This record gives sequence, C-alpha cells and structure tokens, in this order.
Amino acid sequence: LETIMINCNPETVSTDYDTSDRLYFEPVTFENVMDVVDLEKPKGVIVQFGGQTPLKLAQQLQNAGVPILGTSTDAIDRAEDRERSDDLVKLLDLNQPESGLARSSDEAHAVAQKIGYPLLLRPSYVLGGRAMERIHSDEELTRYLKEAFQATEDRPLLLDRFLSGAIEVDIDLLCDGEDVMIGGVMQHVEEAGVHSGDSSCVTPPHTLSAPVVDEICRASKAIALELGVCGLMNAQFAVQRDRVFVIEVNPRASRTVPFISKATGVPLARLAARVMAGEKIRNLGVEAPPIHRHEVPYVSVKAAVLPFIKFPGTDTLLGPEMRSTGEVMGIDKEYSNAFAKSQLAAGHLLPNSGCAFVSVADVDKENVLPLARRLYACGFKLVATGGTKRFLESNGVYAERINKVNEGTPSILDKIEEGQIQLVINTTVGAQSIQDSKSLRRASVNKGLPYYTTVSGAAAAVDAIEAINNSDAYQVASLQQRLESNARPNR
Repeated sequence: LETIMINCNPETVSTDYDTSDRLYFEPVTFENVMDVVDLEKPKGVIVQFGGQTPLKLAQQLQNAGVPILGTSTDAIDRAEDRERSDDLVKLLDLNQPESGLARSSDEAHAVAQKIGYPLLLRPSYVLGGRAMERIHSDEELTRYLKEAFQATEDRPLLLDRFLSGAIEVDIDLLCDGEDVMIGGVMQHVEEAGVHSGDSSCVTPPHTLSAPVVDEICRASKAIALELGVCGLMNAQFAVQRDRVFVIEVNPRASRTVPFISKATGVPLARLAARVMAGEKIRNLGVEAPPIHRHEVPYVSVKAAVLPFIKFPGTDTLLGPEMRSTGEVMGIDKEYSNAFAKSQLAAGHLLPNSGCAFVSVADVDKENVLPLARRLYACGFKLVATGGTKRFLESNGVYAERINKVNEGTPSILDKIEEGQIQLVINTTVGAQSIQDSKSLRRASVNKGLPYYTTVSGAAAAVDAIEAINNSDAYQVASLQQRLESNARPNR
C-alpha cells in the first residue's frame, strides 16, 4: 500500500523522511487535510498516529465522506467523551475515581463539595494535559475557574477525586476487534498526579504484584473489545492499595509506543498499521512480549527531557500539565542501574557524595525519612529547612538548618549559587508553598542540579546513587548484544 503522511513538524521526520511514499508539511487542520484528500483521493485515512490533534478531526472527516481506517469515530468519541466513557467503565464493572462534570462555576463548586478535596481538574478533549491541575481548596478552585475554564472549548470540565499515594500505570495494546495483544505495561516512577509525558516509567513493573498487573491487562482487554478498537489503544490506571482504578482510555497510539517498542523489540506502530489495513493479529506471526518482571531478564526506564533551562520564567514543578519535550531511556539488568542511565541521558549526572538539600511537605516527611538515612549512609551531608530538620533530628538523622527562600539570607538559594549543593529534594502542597519555592527550583535548573519534586522520584534517585556507589551502574552493551541469552532480539 502506498502511504501518504501529513505532518506539521519537519523535525519529527528529519531522520526518517522515507517512512512514507509522500510527505506533506502542512498544519493538521480539517481544511489542509481535505486539500490533500482531494488531490490524492486515498482509500482511507489513519488518525491514530498523531496524538489528540488528528483524533479530534475524525468526525469531521467522516462527515465529509472520508473513510477512517481503524477504530471507528463512534468508538473514539465513546472513549474521549467523559459521560460516555463513564458509562463504558460502569458497563464493564471496573473501578474509577469518584468524579463529576461541570459546565459552569456553580456546578464545579457543587461537584467539589460532593466529592471532596483534593481534586484533579481537567478539560475534556485537550492535548498534553493542558489546563489540568490538582486542587486542594475552594479558594484554589475559584482561581482555577477564573484562569483556566476557557480551556474547555465548550466541553465540560472534568473533576476527579485525586487518589493520594497511588501508583500510576500505562498500558499499550493492539486490538483487531477480536483479539488483543498487550504491548507492554509501564509503572510510573512519580506518584499519580504527574502527567504521563513527564513521569519516568519502568517496564516491566518493578513493585506491582503479578495479580495487579494481570488485572490491569484484563481490564484493558475488556475495554478494547467493548469499544471495538482496531489498531492501538493506550489506557492509564491508578493502583491504590492493590485496587485498580481506570483513569482514562486513549483509542490511539500513545507517546509511550516508541519506548515500549524499543524495550520489547515488538514494532507496535508497524503492526498496528497492518491491522488497520485489514490484517488480523493472529496472522501477523508476532509473539506478544512478556509483561511480568520474572519473565524479562532486563529492565527499561524512560525519563523525560525537560526544557526548563531554555525558558527562564517557567516553574519547574511537575504536575498534571505536560512540560517535557522529549524522552530518553536506560536499560540494565537492575532497576537502579537502568534509572541511573536514564538520568544521565536526560542530562542529570547523579552525585555519589556531597551535600543534599531536603525540604518536604508535612505529608511527605515520614516517607522521606528512610531516604535521608540512606543518603547519610552514602556519605552525604544533609541540609534542611526548619520543619524538615526538626523532624529528621527527632528521628535520629542530623541535618544542618538552612533558611527558606523567604526567611532571609543566608538561604538555600545562596548555598545553591555558591555551588555547595549537589542534590535537591523538595516537595510542596498548596498554591502559596508552590509559589514560595519557585525560585529554589529555578536555581537548581540553572546550576544543572538533579532535583526531585516527588518523594517517589527521589526514592528512585537514591536507589541509583547507591548503585553508583556499590557497583558499575553505567555498564554498557552494544545494540547487537543481549543482556542475557534469553533476552528478546532487536532491542
């Protein structure tokens, strides 16, 4: 089959310009796509490989008489429309966080009172988590509605109960309407609430139990078959105390497809194109990759590349709205080593000694305590702000006190500027706390320091630092080699 691509960004195809037979550099709008359709007269159009932008054109194209290959426009809408997707989850008897819809400020406050805080707010049908935010109070909700409500573009605002302390999981699969092949299951390193494009993730999942992973796969297959997906589908779940919740379903290729394809050696995008063109999974001659940790002799970690150094005014705090501009990955037999490699590739050379700054919100103090002990055991000197210092020392971990940014000099900013800090762990809760610590995060970026704004991300970094101190964490192999004799080929 002859293939024609429409792409608005030359850089994305600069190294693979011969992937398609012809290539049009045009903005992906309905009018431009129809111009190409009128000229080329294709037998069908695939909308699943360009993220949210072409997916939103599917109904318009179908209404104009353009055949849509793969998943039907009705199935796309059934997954993307919040009310219809809620009905789908209920039909399949799956768990989802308590949620509500609002088309006005009054409705939003009413839903918030019913569900309770914290809440995750997001417009429907948006790209990259735009205008998505975690809200902790009525005051924050009022501010959000004034500043971001226009981002709904006549779609309702979605309000979800935020699952504190949950582990987020991504899954990519291929479906032909009859059979489902799981491409891979990825456990996020940062806790739920950080956009999947910014969160590091690991495959196979390294702490989830086999029954939990199996339940995620079962739920995903049920959703794909009920929707009648033809091609790729991505689903996101949250796991809280071994209970699996459906977060969202995307009936398209996800940004994780290239990562999971490299990690497993299974070319998901190529296979999906063949399925959308009419082939069946059972006839592709491809074996589904293993998904459990004990079945795979190596671990792959994806890390986000964040462009904050090039944007001096931006805050570096990770949250529900996507900030990254690229991704890297590390592969090793051990998770800690793979994470260390991913951080190195992302531009963060983890220190094996020096001075670590620790300042965390009250809700994170218990969880950061063992990390502080481990850093101290690695030879790090600890400095902390008043509240964190008192908590650490009451639990037997010495830390030097340092002023917060707004407590006068000498402060943590001075220490960073003088090159006396090698690692930053800083978590915040609430709008005022986030604003107060913005300059701290900015200074860390300017100095090229590895910094972590979630305890789970910091825990992964401490694992990696211990691996660097105790072994050769940066051991490498050529692409032609396998980590073990039974590793999958073509990685």
